Amino acid sequence: MANPERPEVLAYVALGANLGAAQATVLAAMQSVAALPQTRFIASSSLYRTAPLDAAGPDFINAVVAVSTRLSAPELLLHLQRLEIGAGRERPYRNAPRTLDLDILLYGDASITSPTLQVPHPRMWQRAFVLVPLAEIAPAKVSSPQLQAVASQEIERLV
Repeated sequence: MANPERPEVLAYVALGANLGAAQATVLAAMQSVAALPQTRFIASSSLYRTAPLDAAGPDFINAVVAVSTRLSAPELLLHLQRLEIGAGRERPYRNAPRTLDLDILLYGDASITSPTLQVPHPRMWQRAFVLVPLAEIAPAKVSSPQLQAVASQEIERLV
């Protein structure tokens, strides 16, 4: 159960979808993440279109949101997984196309390694679809060399 005495932690969550009405799904998921218990919305990036990376299927719609939360990292993960299931997320195989994907990128300054959660997200530094929207809302979290390392990956900001 969430602890109202726990201090708020700034967390960054990546959102992505490439099945169904992906853009509408990501926008709705932004609102759902912002409405989680003991969580306050801080910022959201623009939406971005990217080709699948290490995956198949249609292009992805991606974004990143920042929230301040009193939920622990495992509690936040549980809520995000419930939102994925509510959006029809299935996991038939690794990197399968998906109706909704929600990943905790950063949880304050925490370093977490458990069987169910790894923070910082282990592959975030290799993915333009994470770093570009994260840099949009939290420029201090992403360095120029990190952005340069993913510059060859195509990414399109949607208006």
